[in-house]
Amino acid sequence: MKRNILSLVVGSALVMSTGAYAADNSWERESHDAWIDGKAEATLLFNGNLNSFDINTDVENGKVTLTGKVESDVDKKLAEELVRGIDGVKDVSNKLTVHKEAGAKEHSDAETSGFVDAKIATVVKSRFLFDTDISGTSIDVDVENGVVTLTGDVETDAEKQLAVSIAKNTDDVREVNDQLIVTGQS
Repeated sequence: MKRNILSLVVGSALVMSTGAYAADNSWERESHDAWIDGKAEATLLFNGNLNSFDINTDVENGKVTLTGKVESDVDKKLAEELVRGIDGVKDVSNKLTVHKEAGAKEHSDAETSGFVDAKIATVVKSRFLFDTDISGTSIDVDVENGVVTLTGDVETDAEKQLAVSIAKNTDDVREVNDQLIVTGQS
């Protein structure tokens, strides 16, 4: 009888701890998804080429679904690439619809190159703004033909090196022109 009661107590404890772990795990997953959703919304908002108010983001288990409308195929691709570049995003389902305005024309190669440059600038700037070790608002990011130029002030050499490394590690960047000025000492 004592053995049955002991087995029942141990079994109940295991079931309760497993349920608590599952609840904690669910809470962590939901928190991570909410964090990704917030970063996606902010990234789209900071991009001057997109009307982020017409784009909705939903995140489940690290997969982002984009819905809403954009004005061109380039805008649709831009939104997807921006979100895909966010840390923690496992996949992007792009369900955006393209609603061209009357008289809208297709984009030329020069405009497509401008699209890539705009994407690079937005991704680099967003990564700076979300990195707590970089003064993202103090660094200007300009991109032309895949060449990133960083200007502005940073506190330390380490912060400068981190900013340059982030820019170099961004997709489609061919070169980084570092014009950052260190204002403090490391």
